[in-house]
Order: sequence, then structure tokens, then C-alpha cells
Amino acid sequence: MTGTLERWFGLSERGSDVRTEVTAGVTTFLTMVYIAFVNPSILSEAGMPFGPVFVATCLATAFATLVMGLYANYPIALAPGMGLNAFFTYGVVLGMGYPWEVALGAVFVSGTLFVTLSVLPVRRWISETRMPQATA
Repeated sequence: MTGTLERWFGLSERGSDVRTEVTAGVTTFLTMVYIAFVNPSILSEAGMPFGPVFVATCLATAFATLVMGLYANYPIALAPGMGLNAFFTYGVVLGMGYPWEVALGAVFVSGTLFVTLSVLPVRRWISETRMPQATA
């Protein structure tokens, strides 16, 4: 098992070993686990049900982190941003009065546009023609 992990992630060429990586993973988990409880707590104030949001938070975090580790081979954990969910709840839903379903639809549309622009050559065109100092 150790040999498989070593080959897949190239640990020795990065100056690491399985024990160090497991310790780092446990440490990262312990620093992030609060998000599983705080995110649904904040979003439930907008009217979203706590239980399903808790499950969605855990599944999205696990999926995104696994993709980053196994596909991108990049040791980083991803989870919902606490500032963004606070803005969603207190700024958009409670502050502006939009129903959480409508606000969530806006999040979906903006996410879809972001992914589309990232996949298409439009992103590169924008960064090269509109922000030449960013590519230098």
C-alpha cells in the first residue's frame, strides 16, 4: 500500500513520506471540520433545511478534495467559504429580501458562467488582451 501511494503521488521526489502526508491530512481535517457545522447553521438562517445542507456540505467538500488530490495531484482541501455563505444569507436573502431558492439559482447561474468561461478560450483571451500585466 505504501509503495502504491508513493508511486501515485511521487512522495519521495517531493521530500515527503506516507506518515507525513497522513499527519498533514488529519491536521487539515481537524482545522476544517467546523465548516460541516457552521455552513448549515448559517444557511439555515436563510431558511434552508439544516440536515440536507449538512450532508451537501460534507459531500461537496469530500468530492472536491478528492478531485484535487487524486486527479490534480495537488494536496489541498476545498470546502464552502464562510464569508460567501454569510454574504448569501445576511446580504442577499435577509438583507435584500430574495428567497433562498432564487439566490441559490443566481449562484448556480454564476457558477455555470464561470466554468464555461474557464473551459472556453475566452478566459485566456480576456487575460491576454485585457490584463497583459497578469500574463507577463
